[in-house]
Amino acid sequence: MKSFVIRTASGLVIVLLTFFAIISGKMALAFYIFLLSLIGIREFYMAVNNKNIYPIKAVGYISCVGFLVYNLNYNWASLFNIFLTVTIAILLSIMFIKRRINFIDIVLTFFGIIYIPFLFQHIIYLDNKIYIALAFIISWGTDTFAYLVGCLFGKHKLCPKLSPKKTIEGSFGGILGATILVYIMAMYFNLRPLWFFVILALTGSIVAQIGDLAASKIKRMTGIKDFGFIMPGHGGILDRFDSILFVATYIYYILKIFYL
Repeated sequence: MKSFVIRTASGLVIVLLTFFAIISGKMALAFYIFLLSLIGIREFYMAVNNKNIYPIKAVGYISCVGFLVYNLNYNWASLFNIFLTVTIAILLSIMFIKRRINFIDIVLTFFGIIYIPFLFQHIIYLDNKIYIALAFIISWGTDTFAYLVGCLFGKHKLCPKLSPKKTIEGSFGGILGATILVYIMAMYFNLRPLWFFVILALTGSIVAQIGDLAASKIKRMTGIKDFGFIMPGHGGILDRFDSILFVATYIYYILKIFYL
């Protein structure tokens, strides 16, 4: 019971912080995503250190700053491209100059940048408070209902090798719960056509669970239970935001291609 209270309180704090970041405007959201990216990429790099892989952390952190600069002023796109080019050049130089840095270190450096700060940026790219809220509702709605239904009715394991606690019943509960929440949201904000957002919720919920399982796979491969401890009852930033990374990216491209 105590662990459930801690988990709920911790989750409520991050929900409120996220809510205020969204409603406070693009600049506040950009700094919030920057902070999440910085902590998240550090958690990822620390995780792969357990497998004797040593990404160039400074480059990952600098990439977070680069994304922040880009988001604060889209007119600086050319400067951002120059930054990326220089970063790649530095990486290649370090690889040849420092012998302890090998190819896999370089690959994981880039993978961390793409997986965390780059995917995080799609929350900002949605550029609409309703669409951003939609991404979080699908992501966290899936997580919450999957957890509750799994605890109450879960019997059949979903992916026991990756995440022993996840159940098939919980998975369907997450999809149903997220879809109901999005349906209510679509009715309230008059989002039309309604069938489009229902399908978006259904498929987005599946994407959310794929993102969750992908993070579980990384944790299994690196031999850790949680990415961090910054959020009591949840773990690290990546433990709480693993699904939103995938969902926000998915929603952005679906809306861009089929709706906007």
